Formats: sequence, C-alpha cells, structure tokens
Amino acid sequence: MQTILNVEGMSCSHCENAVKKAVSAIDGVTAVEVSLAGKTVSVTHDGRVSAEDIKREIEEAGYDAG
Repeated sequence: MQTILNVEGMSCSHCENAVKKAVSAIDGVTAVEVSLAGKTVSVTHDGRVSAEDIKREIEEAGYDAG
C-alpha cells in the first residue's frame, strides 16, 4: 500500500532526512520518499500502518503533516 501526505515546515535536506528517518522507523514501512520541493512524503507499507501513524511520527519530528 502507499500513503502520500503533505508536510509543512521542511526547508532543507536535513529536514527531508529527519522526516525520512522518523517515518522509516515505523514497523511495516518498506520505503519512504520525501520531496522538499513538493512538500510531500510518500510511504510504501504493508497495510498495517495508518495515515495517523505516519502523521504522528512526522509531527513528533517537528513538522506539520496533513
């Protein structure tokens, strides 16, 4: 499955990496692509992961997700 969310607050490659690291740590996530220019994160997962799980990790990393 794939979930795509908008991410606000990213301004550099460090931000991209922080979001990628946070989301990659979720059990069941198999791939994460973060677009600084598009302000999105695309998450491939096994279906046990909800959009809320992803949003929570992004927000705990200090960014707004929606």
